[in-house]
Amino acid sequence: MRKREYIYMFVAVLLLGALVAVTVGWISELSRVNELQAEVNDLQKKEMRSSVMRSVSKQMEEIAFQQKAISDEQREEAIQQTHVANEMRRNSEIARQNAIEAEQNAHEQERKAVEASRVAENQRQIAEHQRLQAEFSKHVADTLSYIALGRSLGSLALTQYEAGNRTTAAQLTYASYMYTTRYDGDVYYPSVLQSLMRVSESKRRWTDHVGSVTALTFMPGQYSDLISVSTYGEVIKHVKDGNGIKAKPLLSDKGFDFRDVIIDKSSTIFALSRTGHLFICRKDEKRIVPLQGLLHPTALQIIDDRTLLIVGEKCMASFDVGSLKISDIRQTDIKVTCVSRFNGHPVLIDSKNRMHIVKSLKQIDVKQTAVMSGRITAYASSKSTGYEAYGLSDGTIMVVDRKGNVQKLLGHQSRVSHIKINGKQLYSSSYDGTLNLWMLDAPKIEPIHFISTGAWIMKFTFDNSKQRLWACDYSGAITEALISVPRMAQKVSSRVERNLTRDEWNYFIGENVPYENIKK
Repeated sequence: MRKREYIYMFVAVLLLGALVAVTVGWISELSRVNELQAEVNDLQKKEMRSSVMRSVSKQMEEIAFQQKAISDEQREEAIQQTHVANEMRRNSEIARQNAIEAEQNAHEQERKAVEASRVAENQRQIAEHQRLQAEFSKHVADTLSYIALGRSLGSLALTQYEAGNRTTAAQLTYASYMYTTRYDGDVYYPSVLQSLMRVSESKRRWTDHVGSVTALTFMPGQYSDLISVSTYGEVIKHVKDGNGIKAKPLLSDKGFDFRDVIIDKSSTIFALSRTGHLFICRKDEKRIVPLQGLLHPTALQIIDDRTLLIVGEKCMASFDVGSLKISDIRQTDIKVTCVSRFNGHPVLIDSKNRMHIVKSLKQIDVKQTAVMSGRITAYASSKSTGYEAYGLSDGTIMVVDRKGNVQKLLGHQSRVSHIKINGKQLYSSSYDGTLNLWMLDAPKIEPIHFISTGAWIMKFTFDNSKQRLWACDYSGAITEALISVPRMAQKVSSRVERNLTRDEWNYFIGENVPYENIKK
């Protein structure tokens, strides 16, 4: 029994071993089969890729054959195009050669055209130059003709004015001014200026003084208040009153002999009497200050804001305007012939024609004037233009410019009493009773008579507008004269009542002059 069991067990073990072996072999074979199957699959994939590659290669080959065919066609076409291009190049070269020849011909034609244009331009410029010369000559001729017409109309206007034909005189005077200014003529030409002065009636005369008026000046910053003094002890304030002036005496005492008057910045009036007294009027306060130690004082000047210079015979003094007293006196051995100003300082000119520039009584600069002979009685200078003018006792005026050139002006018949320079205009008064204007920039300087009084003109001054001039004379009169030419012309224009008729125009002005309206 036991043996059988062992046999059975042995057989079972064998069977089990065989089963394990079979199982292991099956598993191994199965693994091998799987590997082979994987290889087969891989080979199939490779075969498929190869097949695809062969298909793609075949397609690429077909495409290449197609491309080759196309390329052959394009090559043939390129060959044809090359033939066409070569033909076109040959044609282009021929056209280029033709274009070069045409360009050369065009350049030649252009050169000929430019040459012709240059010749034509030269001819045009010559013609234009001749035309401009002709126009200039005509303009010069017309200008000279119209300037001459303006001057002759001024003379005719004066004749008509003297004859009492005031309307015609105004018409002709304004026409004279119109043509003179339009053609840049000289409005200070005697006939033009005299007609403007006479017809505008711009000169007036007042006789409010009893004694000889020796000096006058305007209140600072005002156009109407004029202060004048006389040898009869009069100090008068003249105030505008409508078209005239109203006299307001500040002092009337014949015991004084006033020779000069000045007004400082505070509007204080200082009137100097040859008797050795100084009349002072400050607002409503008036006083007489005796000047001890001064012999026959005759001139006043301002040294600075606090000090006046008083000039007497062989002495001078400084006067303090604050204390109203003499602060210093200096004796001199010079004979003063003229007192004026130079570069903002008082200047005294002596009988030896030396200038004494007074900066203070302790500082006086002395230099020789440009006048070698004659007695200087009046002096003026202009810092802006550099002119200096010396009036002499014989009526001569010597003018020195910035370069030292000297001109001698003749026109006064007696002592030159006063001189003022306004830009390039010089005004001078004289004991011959005339006040003249001299144009210093004129080619030939000649006197233009502004005022004629028949009495010694002692001094003159301008108002603050520089449009009117005021002169005082030995007869006791004060004369006002308008010196602004445009203002004179305005006054004349306002007197023109009507235009000239055609007959009047042809008679006075001329048929060849285009008619114009004179009345504005």
